[in-house]
Amino acid sequence: MAAQPERAAPPRILLLEDDPAIARTVAFALEREGFVVDQELLVGAARQRLARAAPALAILDVGLPDGNGLALCRELRASPQPALARLPVLMLTARSEEIDRVLGLELGADDYMAKPFSPRELVARVRALLRRAGLPPADTEPPPRFALDEAGQRVCFAGQPLPLTRLEHGLLRALLAAPGRILSREALLAAVWGPHSEAEDRTVDTHVKTLRAKLRELAPGLEPIATHRGQGYEWVLPTRR
Repeated sequence: MAAQPERAAPPRILLLEDDPAIARTVAFALEREGFVVDQELLVGAARQRLARAAPALAILDVGLPDGNGLALCRELRASPQPALARLPVLMLTARSEEIDRVLGLELGADDYMAKPFSPRELVARVRALLRRAGLPPADTEPPPRFALDEAGQRVCFAGQPLPLTRLEHGLLRALLAAPGRILSREALLAAVWGPHSEAEDRTVDTHVKTLRAKLRELAPGLEPIATHRGQGYEWVLPTRR
């Protein structure tokens, strides 16, 4: 029997982000697409990791407790090590002013995203930067997906129906029907509780919390529902019908 060719190691991504919610969302979005994510909270820790080995790509936040991602980007571009000097860099920042974008690009960043952003768009940009750098994309088995079973009026994960209450089921269906879109609490209330319901916004928050707990029981670390402060909720996993 012929030997099977070895699969290439998945690309490693350095994520420098000190906001736990954002870091968790970004890491989950990348990992479900086959990337390996090394997260650091501080510029100093990221600098030490880079000194040990160059990743395939770096995602750097601008404002950090011990420094600035822009300064680290500048250091990378001045590095005597070719792997670091040519490292693809995607900048993240909470500021969207043109001067910040221009400064990041002038310092050598390859791309720029302002918060809040779509995790799906971030993954697409990461793939584009890796292609531009001549690196292979992540090669992985497709993860189990959530699916709407219209005939059975239920939601399935990896082919198994989920044990949900009526309202949890309605909430999950509404999110699955609009992947990658931020749905406001008002929109979710109207879709699940009805347009004339007297339920309040915090009712949605409570049911999202219980729904998240049940989803985590399916797979540890599963975080398919992203919270966008002041805006609503977004389903960030791929789905199928």
